[in-house]
Amino acid sequence: MKKTILITGSTDGIGLEAARMFVSQGHHVLLHGRNPVKLQEVESELSGLPGGGSVESYLADLSRMGDVETLAKHIIERSSQLDVLINNAGIFRTTEPTTQDGLDVRFVVNTIAPYLLTKRLLPLMTSSSRVINLSSAAQSPVNSEALYGRVKFSDELDAYAQSKLALTMWSRSMALSLKDGGPIIIAVNPGSMLATKMVKEGFGVAGNDIDIGAEILFRVALTDEFETATGQYFDNDRGQFSSPHPDALNPLTTESVVHVIEEILAEITP
Repeated sequence: MKKTILITGSTDGIGLEAARMFVSQGHHVLLHGRNPVKLQEVESELSGLPGGGSVESYLADLSRMGDVETLAKHIIERSSQLDVLINNAGIFRTTEPTTQDGLDVRFVVNTIAPYLLTKRLLPLMTSSSRVINLSSAAQSPVNSEALYGRVKFSDELDAYAQSKLALTMWSRSMALSLKDGGPIIIAVNPGSMLATKMVKEGFGVAGNDIDIGAEILFRVALTDEFETATGQYFDNDRGQFSSPHPDALNPLTTESVVHVIEEILAEITP
């Protein structure tokens, strides 16, 4: 059955490889990127793949909440249902770590933007839809002051690891709050040190086969083994469901982080 699948950050890396897989299997893929030239190139490339799939593209800078709102609005206008949302876009190393709102860009792109996008797109999703959030093996306790933007990071990896734990925390929290009435929400570590631009820029190594990450996204999105896994964390390094950082399993700690995210969004969204 043909699915409609949105993949953020799908102009390179794991997102692009996953998009190729979905299109080749006949699905309708909503591509997202922030570079218009690159986005058009990818749309042209994937439109020519055999397999019967189709694509459409959306331009948005996920470091800007206005862009996230517009992205969601345009998708809702053009789609009647969303079967899979893959929050794949992410950032690690950057020369501009602070956004126009005074927030750390890792928290904004890796944590807050996918939270807002997911909430805005919930009306398009059913209880059989799936939200897949790309987490990481790198997870560190979240400093709320840093999340608010009041404390600046000196360590890029720490910023990234905190943002990925925060993402994992809200994934579980939202899944539990929506229960049977919402989509299946799963946080996934797609695999450590894969051959993405992020790994090459951040660590200066080629990385492992990127298909490792794309293949697990394909499985989580479409196979029966994940249909009852809402709120869980899948660690692809181990090839199994696993426990994330203990803070993600602590209701009070998680509630505190989600509260900060909501407060930030109340401040920076129209």
